[in-house]
Amino acid sequence: MLTQASFGRRLAALTIDWFMCLLVTGLISWPHRSGSSFTTLGLFFIEVFILTSLTGSSAGQKVMLLKVVNAADGSRVNAIRVFIRTLLLCLVFPALMTKEGRGYHDIFAKSVVVWVKEVS
Repeated sequence: MLTQASFGRRLAALTIDWFMCLLVTGLISWPHRSGSSFTTLGLFFIEVFILTSLTGSSAGQKVMLLKVVNAADGSRVNAIRVFIRTLLLCLVFPALMTKEGRGYHDIFAKSVVVWVKEVS
């Protein structure tokens, strides 16, 4: 039985991922202070896409015990759908949600974020 992750857990995971990327961007551009929000967003895209494609979770989602799965059967989401999901995530589609609290980026990618309740 899959339990859809709460909005709070998903927001916490997103915040963790974003601040990790901000930290890395800051460290890379530290002497020159030339890091931009687009650099951070690009790094965020790469981090979320690669980790979700390979492990089913971004770093923040791992910390919050969340996993991105296929909405139909709970299986792993393929890389193309992870790409679509991540692109829409970067375009702030998570702000658009259904009454059930599911983000449109997940609906378009046919995915859902679930709480795994244990470290995997």
